[in-house]
Amino acid sequence: MAKHSKRERERREAETERVRQIEAAWMGSLPAAAAKAFALSVQEARERAPRERPADMAPGTQPRPPRPGHEPRPPKEPARPRRGR
Repeated sequence: MAKHSKRERERREAETERVRQIEAAWMGSLPAAAAKAFALSVQEARERAPRERPADMAPGTQPRPPRPGHEPRPPKEPARPRRGR
C-alpha cells in the first residue's frame, strides 16, 4: 500500500470534487432526452461483462493457421532409451 502525504490526499479529493462538478454541469447542459439516453448507455456498459483478453500477439497480426504442408513437426521421440554410465 502506498502512503501519500496529507497534501496529496487533499489535492486528489479536490480534483475528484471538481470533476464531479464539471460532470454535473455538463449533464445539466444536455437536453433531458439526450441526458437520459446517455445515462442509460453508461448503465448498460457498466453491467456488461468485461471482454475476453485477446491473444498475446504483436499488434496488427491476425491469427492464421499454418499453410497445408507447413505444419510444425511433432517432437522427436528417442529411438531407444539412454542408459546412464
